[in-house]
Order: sequence, then C-alpha cells, then structure tokens
Amino acid sequence: MNIIIEGAGEVGSHLAKMLSAADNDITVIDNSEARLAKLTAYADIVAISGNPSSIRTLREAGVDHADMFIAVNPGSNQDINIVSAILAKRIGCKKVCARVDNEEYISYDNKYMFTEMGIDLLFYPEKVAAAEIVSLLKHSSSTESMDFARGKLQMGVFRLEEDSPIIDMTVAEFATTFAQMNHNFRIVAVSRDEATMIPKHDTRFRYHDVVFIIIKRESLEPLMNYLGKSSVEVNNVMILGAGQIGEMVAKGISRSVDDVKVIDSDRELCLELSEKTDDNVICIHGDGRNPDFLLEENIREADAFVAVTGNDEANVLACVVAKKFGVARTIAEVENIEYIKLAEEMGVDAVINKKLITAGKIYKMTLSNKVRFVKYMSGTNAEVLEYNVAPDSLITRKPLKDMAFPENAIIGGVVRGSESFIAVGDTMIEAYDRVSVFAMPDAVKEVDKLFNSR
Repeated sequence: MNIIIEGAGEVGSHLAKMLSAADNDITVIDNSEARLAKLTAYADIVAISGNPSSIRTLREAGVDHADMFIAVNPGSNQDINIVSAILAKRIGCKKVCARVDNEEYISYDNKYMFTEMGIDLLFYPEKVAAAEIVSLLKHSSSTESMDFARGKLQMGVFRLEEDSPIIDMTVAEFATTFAQMNHNFRIVAVSRDEATMIPKHDTRFRYHDVVFIIIKRESLEPLMNYLGKSSVEVNNVMILGAGQIGEMVAKGISRSVDDVKVIDSDRELCLELSEKTDDNVICIHGDGRNPDFLLEENIREADAFVAVTGNDEANVLACVVAKKFGVARTIAEVENIEYIKLAEEMGVDAVINKKLITAGKIYKMTLSNKVRFVKYMSGTNAEVLEYNVAPDSLITRKPLKDMAFPENAIIGGVVRGSESFIAVGDTMIEAYDRVSVFAMPDAVKEVDKLFNSR
C-alpha cells in the first residue's frame, strides 16, 4: 500500500517503522526537519518537510493517489489532524484517519458527522489506553488476558516463575497433562528474552518465559490454578496520575468498584478531577513516588494499583513499590517500547502502551475487511487477529493440517454460532466462523490472503 503519515512524533514514527516493515511504501510529512532526520535514520521512508495542512504539501506527498492517509501530528493542537485528513480525502486519498484529543469528537452522536466529512477513522489513543486498563481491572485473573467473541474464548498471558509446574516440560507434555483434566487449550506463542516464537511440540518451557494460551472461558480459572495464578476481586483501586488517562480510568471503573483513590502532585488537576467524578473517587494531592506517602494513603488495602503519569520510570517504579506492599494487580502505562520488557521483568502485571494500541487499530485498515480487530500484546512483537471467515475463502478448503498455513502463525480458537472450540489439525474452518490467529509480522499478509474469497 501507498501510505502517507502526517506527523513524525512518537506515534507517527512507530507507525512508519511498523508499516514500512510490512512492505508498504511510506511517506511522512512533518514541519520539523529534526524529527524527520531522526526517523529516516532507522525507517525506510520518503520524508517531506512542510506544513501538514498545506494543500501544496499534501499534493507534493502524493495524497491524490495514496491508499491511506494517517494524521498523527504531535503538536498540542490536534485539530490540524482533522483538517489535513479532510483535505487528503478531498484531494483523492482512498482512506483517511486522524488522531484527536477531544472525547466529544468520538462520541456516538458525533462520529457520523466526521464520517460524512470523509474521515474513515478517528482515534483517541489516551481513551483507548484507558479502556484497556478498565478492561484489565474488570477481569478477575491476576495475569493479563484478552477476550475473543465477547469472551467465549480467552487468551491468558502467563509469566513462568521459578515455582511454575511446567518449567522443563515440553509443550506436548503440558498439553497431555492438562487435557487429562478435560480442558482444551492451545499454546499460541512463547516470548523468551527478546524473541517471540510459535512453539513446536518439543519446545521446552524455561524460567521467565511468557506463555500465550488460547482457552475456553470456563477453563481459564482451572488453568490459572494449575499454573499457580490467583483470582483477584478488585474493589479498591489506587491510581497514580490525574491526567487524561487517569481521569478516564477513574470514571470508567468507579461504578464497578467500592473505592477509587487518585494521587497526583498537581493540586489543580486533583481539584478538577474531584469535581468531575463520582463520590467514591477521592483525589489526593501528593507525591505518589514516595513509599512513605503511599503507606500513609493505605496502599496495602488496594486490590489494584495503576500508574499513568507522563513519566515511564515513575510509573514502573511505583508499580514495583506497590507490588512489594502486597498489591495483587499492578498496571503501568509505558510509552518507551524498550521499557516494556524491563517493566514485566520487574514484576509489573500488565503494561499499557498507547503506540501499540493505536498501531493495532490502524494496521487493521491495511488488511482485508474480514479482520475484526488487530491487537499487539505487550511482551511480544506478534499480532493477535480475529477474522470473520469469508465464504469460499482458501482457509475453508482443507483441514488445518493439510493447509499451507504460514510457519510463523497459528490458529488458536474458533467460534461457530453459539459453540466455541480450540483448533486442532483435523479442524475444518467454515464460512462465517470467527477465528483467532496469532501471527508474527512477516506472516500477517499471507494469513490475510487465506481468509478472503477468491
């Protein structure tokens, strides 16, 4: 695809790197030559220096024959993204999307207005990140998990500690042992050190592996018990950071828990948030990085601790401190992708990254219309996709064992009507099935071809 990205900030640069690696032709527009120079040093792109809302600049970038235009200007005024996206569509670009920082724009009542203007997708990374955190808090498991088909299938993410019963087992041995308990599942990936692999039957588990498992909803708790992971009932939440994400998390979780306590060093933010939230949300002015202060605020009584300040190091360290005080679930918002692995190794239960979440939404637009969603799981460079199977698609022609499925991809589970099951070699995929796929980046395009009508 021919893709033009407006904005070479953190989000735009990450998208440029990811999409160029997927064999797309990428052009990036930015009015900062320094940002463009930094990006061209590690990404295969064409750089255009100029005003992103200038028609002349947009034409110079080739918007009139582009397949997609992504407006992610890093400036404080993100209305420029809407203007440039509308112009790009009018000039001739096939699909356009824009980043916004105004919750009003993405409300149900207003979305159609922007669609009429020609914008195919509006996305608010902070809003999506907050929704992800709220979803994690509402899950009872002490590990990261993800729903497919409204929860009929789930993916559990398990870090193997030194007392894990499956260390030194092979995948085949683990499958046999757990299957004897009448539970079906599929191990779709193992992340080890800096690499992610699609496991074979003889892959042997090691200490500190991160294991990704697709399983039916009713079998998740027995699997957690077997792996020594506990369920956590979240009723008391402590949030560090009263900015956009902190506010949205507090509002999103307040109706389903007893108490929410938000801590921030900015007194004005605390006062503003206290006026916008429910009575069970308490806003405290103070330094949440200070362990003594956290103790004074009864952190030991919290079931979950969420750190969403603008400082990655502060978020990670605060979660580590919370874990040492006995908090069952910790979630950190981390913007530096290189810190994600470090945060997980330090014991943070879940790491949220706005760039990865945004990338999944946009990457979906580069694939077929049969992809329901794309998600990047923290701790791995692989992608999780859910497909609606098209009639007469290649994937419906043979059993999976006879299908030339890409080596770096694996089908986890299938939902067919009201039935859900784990995919095995003899499974025949049928039209209109909903299928979960775990794939490395180099395999996604090949997987996409299998799920489309010929």
